[in-house]
Amino acid sequence: MIKEINNGVYPTMLTPFNGDNKIDYNGVLQLLDFYKNRGVSGVFAICQSSEIFFLSFEERLELLKFIMKNKPEGISIVASGHTADDIDRQIYEAKAFVDTGIDAYVFIANRFAGESDGEDVFMRNYEKAVKALPDTGFGIYECPYPYKRLMTPSLLSECCEISPLKFIKDTCGNISQIRSKLEAASGSGLKIFNANGATLLESLRAGCAGYSGVMANFHPELYAWLCENYEKEPVKAKQMADFLSFASTVESRQYPVNAKYHLSLLGVDIGTKSRVMSDSGFVETHKKEMAAMAETEKLIYSLIAG
Repeated sequence: MIKEINNGVYPTMLTPFNGDNKIDYNGVLQLLDFYKNRGVSGVFAICQSSEIFFLSFEERLELLKFIMKNKPEGISIVASGHTADDIDRQIYEAKAFVDTGIDAYVFIANRFAGESDGEDVFMRNYEKAVKALPDTGFGIYECPYPYKRLMTPSLLSECCEISPLKFIKDTCGNISQIRSKLEAASGSGLKIFNANGATLLESLRAGCAGYSGVMANFHPELYAWLCENYEKEPVKAKQMADFLSFASTVESRQYPVNAKYHLSLLGVDIGTKSRVMSDSGFVETHKKEMAAMAETEKLIYSLIAG
């Protein structure tokens, strides 16, 4: 059965690692509790923030099964793990992930065509994949690694015509392009989730369903408030959006290590180990920045949302 997914905030779920660089499943439980208690509507699991390009297929599948077994009630789970180059291998792995019961399987846009390939190559592989996965809701993620392939409005419309497309994590950061995509997907059932804090408020007003991005690993409750109140409290919504836009610049400061450290300040004990980068580069200055952000988040919430 094709499932509907919630509007709202979808954190790009981190993967905690323990001292011997294996997945820390106690940390995964803590993260799920953190997301639930901070007002998210769903979780984007097995994504780039999960370090999927540094996890084996077996690790990705085991992690997703664990997340589904322990998912908080009422929260939608969309998941990717779409890292293979070969289309037949992509389908094989996707079937295993879909069988866990997720609400939508999210394709990574750059996996269906090389950087120099046209949209015809993308569509040929996309159509083969969706036909091999009947009774499945799909998503698309404009992942920046190993290269960013953005969905054009015409390509998005074509995808909607041949498949039950339910979710897109949009990373274009351009409100005009987002509006064009919303128009192209109108009436299809596709929900667009913006990953960009600077354009989020405008995109919500234009019709986007919510936010899905890395900064929901820092202060998801602030994004949840904005998604729920942007129409009811426009002045406060602008103030909140201004803070979120500026705060999102920390994404370039040793992410995901900085997010893991920030979470530790909030009582989520997942350490700072990462397979993407060494946490030895996360120095005292970075720690002070995260401590200052944690205090500022409390102030912003009390002034605007409290």
